[in-house]
Amino acid sequence: MGMRIWWATNIVWILIFSALAVFVGARNIDGAGVVQTPEIKMITFVILGIAVLVVLLFQLIFLYFVRKSTKKNLTKILS
Repeated sequence: MGMRIWWATNIVWILIFSALAVFVGARNIDGAGVVQTPEIKMITFVILGIAVLVVLLFQLIFLYFVRKSTKKNLTKILS
């Protein structure tokens, strides 16, 4: 059950970050009315990449605990 939740959350995160990347890449003017130059878009992509790394770190920690829990449950069932 835990691995299914982990995979589902990963798929949701991939969809969110993909949509944000497309949004940042496609827009010409941001909400404040500033024209998006390639330099500004790269800065925005770097910030988005940092957010991806933070989420990835939390997902890997979550995976560690899910696998640890799964091994304990499997050991109980087999014993």
